[in-house]
Amino acid sequence: MYPNPNLRVRFVVLLAAVIGGGIATLSWAYPPAVGITSRSRNCGACHQDTGPWRDDAALIVDILDAQTRVSTRRPDGAFLLSVPRGETRRYLTVIGRAAADTVAPPERNGWAYVDPTQIGTASLSKFAPNWEIDLPMSCRMVGDTLSAFPNDHVTVVPMNVRPLAGASAADVELQLMLTSGQSVKNRPNDGLTANYFMRRVRLEVTDPDVK
Repeated sequence: MYPNPNLRVRFVVLLAAVIGGGIATLSWAYPPAVGITSRSRNCGACHQDTGPWRDDAALIVDILDAQTRVSTRRPDGAFLLSVPRGETRRYLTVIGRAAADTVAPPERNGWAYVDPTQIGTASLSKFAPNWEIDLPMSCRMVGDTLSAFPNDHVTVVPMNVRPLAGASAADVELQLMLTSGQSVKNRPNDGLTANYFMRRVRLEVTDPDVK
């Protein structure tokens, strides 16, 4: 399933560059180049948080087990992804606004899973070391459907997560932006309306019992 993880990460970075306006301006890529082509700590390094979607009551951010459709959210609001070592678990990243929101919904959502300790390192992947993920960042037009969020304005995208032999527990951030409009090349705040959010994600690896 993961014949060459490094090539997969390079493809995602290249795709982000094309969407953001070309290879020459990779540091302004959308989805954000957080920690990959720059040392940016989060999306706020380039984009202003001035959109109309700050109301948390209408905000939807969730990570569901793709098989059971059960949320991985813990009582403290963080998410827990617990995966047996060497196995792959599929999750759904759900982002958007509730149908009852009083303002028009965003047009697209962008997000990145980032291990802050990896920002500034030479690794192309800013996910937790010794963990594989096939979609560490992406952007998507709003308009997906999911039975758990009927009539809501969301994006729903699957990802596969797998702890390798050297994986250990880690904390990563789900950094996300709700946006409308189009960012102007080299001027990320011109033409783009956006709000930035962050949620914490705990990665835990379980090992089989040794008998």
